[in-house]
Amino acid sequence: MKLFRFFAISLVLTSQLFAATNAEKIDALLAEYNKQRYFNGSALVAEHGNVILRKGYGLANMEWQVPNAPDTKFRLGSITKQFTSMVIMQLVGEGKIKLDEKMTTYLPEYRKETGDKVTVRHLLTHTSGIPSYTSMPNFFQNVSRNPFEVDAFVKEHASGDLEFEPGSKWRYNNSGYFLLGAIIEKVTGKTYADALQERIFTPLGMKESGYDLFATILPKRATGYALTPNGYVNAPYLDMSIPYAAGSLYSTVDDLYKWDRALYTDKLLSDELKKILFTPLLDNYGFGWSVRPQKLDDKKTEVATIRHNGGINGFSTLEIRMPDTQDLVVLLDNTSRGDKLDALAVGIIDILHGLDAPAPKASIFEAMMKILANGDAKQAIARYLELKTKSPQAYDFDEQQLNNLGYTMLQRRRVADAIEIFRLNVEEYPQSSNVYDSLGEAYAVHGDRDLAIANYKKSLELDPKNTNAVEAIKRLEAPETPKPDAGREH
Repeated sequence: MKLFRFFAISLVLTSQLFAATNAEKIDALLAEYNKQRYFNGSALVAEHGNVILRKGYGLANMEWQVPNAPDTKFRLGSITKQFTSMVIMQLVGEGKIKLDEKMTTYLPEYRKETGDKVTVRHLLTHTSGIPSYTSMPNFFQNVSRNPFEVDAFVKEHASGDLEFEPGSKWRYNNSGYFLLGAIIEKVTGKTYADALQERIFTPLGMKESGYDLFATILPKRATGYALTPNGYVNAPYLDMSIPYAAGSLYSTVDDLYKWDRALYTDKLLSDELKKILFTPLLDNYGFGWSVRPQKLDDKKTEVATIRHNGGINGFSTLEIRMPDTQDLVVLLDNTSRGDKLDALAVGIIDILHGLDAPAPKASIFEAMMKILANGDAKQAIARYLELKTKSPQAYDFDEQQLNNLGYTMLQRRRVADAIEIFRLNVEEYPQSSNVYDSLGEAYAVHGDRDLAIANYKKSLELDPKNTNAVEAIKRLEAPETPKPDAGREH
């Protein structure tokens, strides 16, 4: 008996030491990402269900030099969608909603010629064909600062003509989840915020989570920032009635850990309904979750994951659940660094599986942006080619780096520079559908219709599922309607 006890204690100590070692490695990786300005926020990592790291990195408020901490509140962006889908499934379990019922049964004021074709399941799985309001031209410039009542927003911005036959394609869609929030309100008779509070946050003791309203005095709320060549700036204002059930929640890493643990129980939902919720359909998407294997940096190991990213003005978030081992990675960032969260998370998972995590590479985006601050695209491209020749292992030359840079130039109305950056990306990654799609968009903005169409067609040739290219070609090839000069935007 004593011998058995000795071995039991020895195994516990060995396990604790191993966990501590993993925690130290993960902490060092997070610190390096923070040093490179690739991550500024709070992180939580659980191994086999037990928290081994919960810590803040960088500042929650840069003006007052307030540090991030595990109890700092962050806007979640699209991680909100998994909470919306949970309430919908609870209502399914109560017999108040049917997944394959047309949405107009629950929103009878919605336009029937399209709404009668769309089911609740279509909305949950991004297969409705309803245009996503965040993809509409100039939406953020013209609409995102304005407050809206739910019904008014649905009528004005979530009721467009169908882009494809419901159920036939997958396209990420914020309108679908906005409509699910409206359905929750109609069915429960409560506001979306109150429904989530009563059905999820209160039962799970998630006291640091809720609907993020700008006017509310919210203790320990992080401020959102964006990194520019001249340093950090405050992120643009966004009225939180806009993201609504698609992205308006706030939470902490600690509360998201409570959420993760609850999903392994039947406290919120039966196992039968959870199985439906987590079953991947088109594009490996379930109901508010992406469900797919993650290949680690050894290029061999694959890990089953249930995950979702989020991005909203000033904030980038990532939550990865690993059901086979009950591991969890939560990363909440308040400097818009969504471009780095996936690589950081995979590095953390590497460590949990006994692998060495690669150190973060320097950003070619930032190196080129420093030149673009006072120079032009030709100078920035010359620097790119120089660094790729002299320091190929030191910088991240992923196609997304150039793509992000091109769109940054577009947002700043430097269209000619954007075109040059996108053209470089096409030269570097000629087999990528996305780079031609982006170049096509830049040409379209510039008014080069024929070049825009040619690049969209090349994108479609490489990826026949690129519905964005299909719609763009239709739009560009449609006969032009003359517009009066008066009032035209320049």
